[in-house]
Amino acid sequence: MKDMPILERRRIEALVLKHVYEVVKARSGEEEARAVIGDAVSNAAIEHGKGFAEDLGRTPDFKDFADIMPLWTKEDALEIETLESDDDSMNFNVVRCRYSEMYKEMGLGDIGHLLSCNRDGDFCRGYNPDMELTRTQTIMQGATHCDFRYKMKSQK
Repeated sequence: MKDMPILERRRIEALVLKHVYEVVKARSGEEEARAVIGDAVSNAAIEHGKGFAEDLGRTPDFKDFADIMPLWTKEDALEIETLESDDDSMNFNVVRCRYSEMYKEMGLGDIGHLLSCNRDGDFCRGYNPDMELTRTQTIMQGATHCDFRYKMKSQK
């Protein structure tokens, strides 16, 4: 399943989470529904990151991270402009996001950031807790691009 394009994984997950969101929203309100989806997806992202790190058998670095990036970009899921990539950081902009397009088509644009964007930093918590993401904007929430700035915590 790790070789499945992430875009396809997200589509399948969203088909289920859409119904969970609606049930929780009807029972407990929108705020609780967003919190439940956010927490569940966060936990899944951390577990996903841990799985990749365990498969590697050592603490991953940015070269390892770059090696798995094609899973997220497969099938033109993301168009990326690389700004910098070295041992201590990886910086890029996403200028097209098919994840955002997909969630909007599914009627989930208002929670797409919970289903996808919020995973990015949480994935690192499982993959390598010293990797840290700073992002100030996303296409999902209306920006022209997503600004991904990864650094090792020791390199602030």
